[in-house]
Amino acid sequence: MMNPAVYAMEMLQQEMQGEAMNPIENHYTHNYDEQARFDHRYNLVEYRTTLHYIEKYLAQKPNAYVLEVGAGTGRYSRAIADKGYRVEAVELVPHNIAIFESLTTPGQDIRVTQGNALDLSAFADNTFDLTLVLGPLYHFYHDADKERCIAEAVRVTRPGGVVFAAYVISDITLYEYGFRTGQLDIPDYIEKGKIHPHTFATTSVPADIFEMVRKEDIDRLMGRFPNTARLHYVATTLVARLLRDCLDAMDEDAFGLYMRYHLAVCERPDMMGMTSHSLDIFRIGA
Repeated sequence: MMNPAVYAMEMLQQEMQGEAMNPIENHYTHNYDEQARFDHRYNLVEYRTTLHYIEKYLAQKPNAYVLEVGAGTGRYSRAIADKGYRVEAVELVPHNIAIFESLTTPGQDIRVTQGNALDLSAFADNTFDLTLVLGPLYHFYHDADKERCIAEAVRVTRPGGVVFAAYVISDITLYEYGFRTGQLDIPDYIEKGKIHPHTFATTSVPADIFEMVRKEDIDRLMGRFPNTARLHYVATTLVARLLRDCLDAMDEDAFGLYMRYHLAVCERPDMMGMTSHSLDIFRIGA
């Protein structure tokens, strides 16, 4: 099978020539409104949790220089720039970049460029204090590409700097779309080899758009980077996906209380498997 990064770049070139889009670009251009994603409370849990940890490390470095890789429409980049930080943003999909640029205000010190998380050669080694990889690992299906993505983020981050890497976790998806709603045909996925018949671990291909993993997969990947030290492993959504109607019905006081509870328990080891998204936060060694 062709390396998905090569495939993505070739398809992107074809799109620029008026030909077919790659599956990821097609998804974010035609099938999904990335800018509206956090309008729903169950997704807002993820946003507020991630921003909570970003702010924690920004506070330790008042003049931090920040890179967001896979910046989407720029919600995190703009929030960080609004606090007075300088931000470089890299995004693959032109549609997302257009929205990003339309929402950026003159007072925000942001530069957004088109690029790929597997090739950050536009940036020198040891450049950034904080590097955010909050989407690209959703779309890499091979260990070599995941490792290269992390390696590039580590390379451009200064010793002592911090990297945030986000993942999609598989089990809540099986609960929600397999067992609860039946939108995902689990027996069919088992027959096709996309779900293991005994462990229920999942396997994705580019046509599936999203790569779903478990914490043990992330631990195995990060074991290849001995020059990093995990600071936090965060269940950024926990069961918010299963509580979507309940959360959307809450008033602000009730939702504020829910967020207080969520932030109190989102690093507990016994909660880790039951989340749709997770965040691995690690420091770069000297």
